[in-house]
Amino acid sequence: MIGQPVQRVRDFFRSMAGHIFVLLTVGISLSAILALAVSEQGRRHDFERVRRQRVLASAFDVADRLRRDPVRVQQMLENHGIVGASIAPDGISINEPDPDLEAALARRFGPRAQPEAGQVPFGLCFPDKDAGRSRAAGLIDAPRPDCWIVRMTDATGQRRGMALTFPRLARPPSSLFSPAYLVVILLSAAGLSILIGRIAAKPLRRLSQAAEAFSVSRDPEEIPERGPEEVRAALSTFNLMQRRVRAGFTERTQLLAAISHDLQTPLTRLRLRLELVENEELRARLLQDHEAMQRLVREGLDLAASTETHEDWSVIDLDSLLASMAEDAQELGAPVQFAAGCGASVRVKPNALTRCMSNLVDNAVKYGGCAEISCLRTPGHVTIEIRDHGPGIPPQDLDQMFEPFTRGTSSQPGGRHGTGIGLTIARSLGLSFGAIVALRNAPDGGLIASIEMKAA
Repeated sequence: MIGQPVQRVRDFFRSMAGHIFVLLTVGISLSAILALAVSEQGRRHDFERVRRQRVLASAFDVADRLRRDPVRVQQMLENHGIVGASIAPDGISINEPDPDLEAALARRFGPRAQPEAGQVPFGLCFPDKDAGRSRAAGLIDAPRPDCWIVRMTDATGQRRGMALTFPRLARPPSSLFSPAYLVVILLSAAGLSILIGRIAAKPLRRLSQAAEAFSVSRDPEEIPERGPEEVRAALSTFNLMQRRVRAGFTERTQLLAAISHDLQTPLTRLRLRLELVENEELRARLLQDHEAMQRLVREGLDLAASTETHEDWSVIDLDSLLASMAEDAQELGAPVQFAAGCGASVRVKPNALTRCMSNLVDNAVKYGGCAEISCLRTPGHVTIEIRDHGPGIPPQDLDQMFEPFTRGTSSQPGGRHGTGIGLTIARSLGLSFGAIVALRNAPDGGLIASIEMKAA
């Protein structure tokens, strides 16, 4: 039970859709993570810009006040009269200056201001003796405000330093490696990749199915030429190949039929002349050879007809057809039995199937003494079996028996009678309705001829 899902997963990853799925899933996921990282960097940049703008706004306001009323504003800074601004304590060095902030101050006040700016720990802005002033009821454990030190030279040449405090801004949490984001990215990428993979592989599956149909039938339906330009070009080329191959078969068939047909007239004249031979023994031998030649011509015409059939397709009840063929053969005295049915319906060319069955049944009766007809169903397929109880065929010769004019050996002197073209005709007829005709030896003796086709 577990093996089938595992095998299906393996088959999927070996297919083109599976390869597209893996590539797109990895590519889309990496692209999404990269985009998320860029967005994360943008958010950090915006966060720092907002913090810097607060410092600049406060520094510009305090500097403007000092320019208008330096004495009073200086006293207010010393007495903490301006909320969020005070005199910077002496001796505090800015270990990590902010170049962007200093550049913005220099643009506002000029390079002679020689601005210095940077964030420092809150305790340096307010020594311990003043720490209590930063406390408020209910906010004992609240985060300390941000503290910035800004120093610059004003227009009078006096060096001033101010400590600016702001409510602490919490840095937005990183979502780059959040499990929720990663799961959403992977699921979205996988869903989109499966959809794209199936869409991209659909024309290839159609082409593969058409090639499979063409391999078992000489009269397959052409593929509808739909899809992108490249897909339509490939399907059009495949349809053109099918037409050319069918044209080649038709030309060869017509040539065979013409030769076989044209031979009948001289053979008829030859028979009339053979009847005039006075030596009875010689006349009998010559007539026997003549009959063999006529049989070859007739079977040549049958082979030509089997490769060029334009019969319409129909859905038939297989058990009824097999039972009817067995009854007809029994009425003619042939040892043919309908052994088992399968209750299946098949879409075939009825006359081609009947002729194919007749050839196989005749072979079974002629070379095996009897014929037992049965059918069985497998998932998606139906198989007809014709079994005899003869000597069978050596395993290495089974496939060769379908070659034209190939005959097996027999225990009877002189070998088996026939032209060796009956199985060739049977296989050709099977191909005309998409069936596979094969031979195998039965385990307990005899030969089994099978016709495998798709269920309706």
